[in-house]
Amino acid sequence: MKLNLITQKFTKLFPGDLSGNTMQRQTPDVMFCAVKPADFINTELIDFNTDLSVEIGLGNLESDQAFLAAQDLPDNVETYATAYAGHQFGNWAGQLGDGRAIYAGEIQNGNRQTEIQWKGSGATPYSRNADGRAVLRSSIREYLMSEAMFHLGIPTTRALSLSKTGEDVIRDIQYSGNPQKEQGAVVVRTAESFLRFGHFELLSARKQEDLLKELADYAIENFFPEVQSENNSTKYIDWFQAICDRTLKMIIDWYRVGFVHGVMNTDNMSVLGLTIDYGPYSMMDGYDLEFTPNTTDLPGRRYAFGKQGQISHWNLATLANAIFPLINDAEVLEKILDDFGKQFWVKHDKMLADKFGFDGVLKEDEKFFTEWQQTMQDLTLDYTLFFQHLEKPASEIKVEDFKDCFYGVLNETELKKLSTFIEKYQARKLQNKISESESLELMSKTNPKFILRNYLLFEAIQDAENGNYEMFFKLKKALENPYENLFPEFNKKRPSKYDNQTGSSQLSCSS
Repeated sequence: MKLNLITQKFTKLFPGDLSGNTMQRQTPDVMFCAVKPADFINTELIDFNTDLSVEIGLGNLESDQAFLAAQDLPDNVETYATAYAGHQFGNWAGQLGDGRAIYAGEIQNGNRQTEIQWKGSGATPYSRNADGRAVLRSSIREYLMSEAMFHLGIPTTRALSLSKTGEDVIRDIQYSGNPQKEQGAVVVRTAESFLRFGHFELLSARKQEDLLKELADYAIENFFPEVQSENNSTKYIDWFQAICDRTLKMIIDWYRVGFVHGVMNTDNMSVLGLTIDYGPYSMMDGYDLEFTPNTTDLPGRRYAFGKQGQISHWNLATLANAIFPLINDAEVLEKILDDFGKQFWVKHDKMLADKFGFDGVLKEDEKFFTEWQQTMQDLTLDYTLFFQHLEKPASEIKVEDFKDCFYGVLNETELKKLSTFIEKYQARKLQNKISESESLELMSKTNPKFILRNYLLFEAIQDAENGNYEMFFKLKKALENPYENLFPEFNKKRPSKYDNQTGSSQLSCSS
């Protein structure tokens, strides 16, 4: 155990409130508040990620269950919560901050720094009239999905452990006026940094330009090795470009696997381009550009699957506004944002080409991709299973192969539409300059065989709430090998009984 190696670099560099007062309030002159986690009497460790713990330099902490539940902390672990702001559903929300997250600090392992925090360990000044707790339901969702994204090869925060707190937490899962007792839980999560767009928005809104510069320099020095410029006139420009590049990669990966975040507020956007804050997310079942798993996002569907590229662009524009005092060049920021919009479609089409097994993108592929998208949308075909059925020699593909992709009974016209598209795909595949085996290998690396569907999580959560973790651990095993079909029983479309199930197809921000 190496808990003595945990430090708090952030609190030594930036102004903070060290009073320990957890009263929820505005904290205008500080960037963090010292806080202590809540006391939990009867904690229980559910799972511990040994490989991750060793990798980041903590060693095997499984025996230190108290630390994993934020209890009996050593003197060197000086806990705190940070202040940030953000735009929520397009509207300025002002000061927000770590309402359910409390930092332990960071650990250095060689050249790698990793921040460690508990989610659900108690109230902070930023809890906004809430209790700072998390429930088992939402904690399982974050624990499993963050690891699933990692194994899919998508930039993400990661989960170190999952513990029950032994206390009941009151939650209204659908905000319907029907609160219920739920089991409390704590997740230890890690990231190179949890810095968000909102950290910079807060300092900009407060016109604290000296602190804004200091925070940007801190981010560049510690987390952006690709930014080499020493000249202030170019350093911050290169930094913003790097943020845009990382964000673009993340969003394209979301589209590749069908991930829908559900609540892409600027306070939920990582400046490091990591998927962060797993709440009302979902892997997409039937293809639908307007799909949003978040009931809070209805009816506007601001954060729907098909809008995630557009929203990431909007969020980057708000960040550009926040860091403008460091750059003072609207034209260069507008050019970077404009290039992001153009590069999005270039990268998006290349991603689709990989999914289809094409060796590149041809001029006429734009029309092909548009027709594919319309076919998927009109027929509501399962996104993941559809590409799995393409993963065979093109000449062998038949309409009958796709029956398990249908979320309804297709009529003759619809079946003909699918057949016509398959014929066009087969013709397009003939234009490849790589072999069929090379094409199939490309597809197998791009298209997952296992995705962590919400109905599977729903079943695992129901069992776990009754003390049965068999499904939880089976899903954990499956998500570690997402490009192999090791668990065929999970590689199926969503059963119809879950079509309108709260906690499966319908989620809220409390999820």
